[in-house]
Amino acid sequence: MKKDTHPDYHMIDVKMTDGTVFQVRSTWGKEGDRMALDIDPTSHPAWTGGSQKLMDTGGRVSKFKNKYAGLGF
Repeated sequence: MKKDTHPDYHMIDVKMTDGTVFQVRSTWGKEGDRMALDIDPTSHPAWTGGSQKLMDTGGRVSKFKNKYAGLGF
């Protein structure tokens, strides 16, 4: 096997958004560094099944509602 062709794998700590920490082998950083995640499976709606809210302030939905406000049944 050739020398210096493979990355240096070492143990790092990964801190999730809820504060839990686990160890994993990685090429990121140096031995013993800590990676803090901003988004992870415990907080992201794609994994938690959370619903997305419609945030339209003065946009297309508001214009539509104002235009057809008097046509209610």
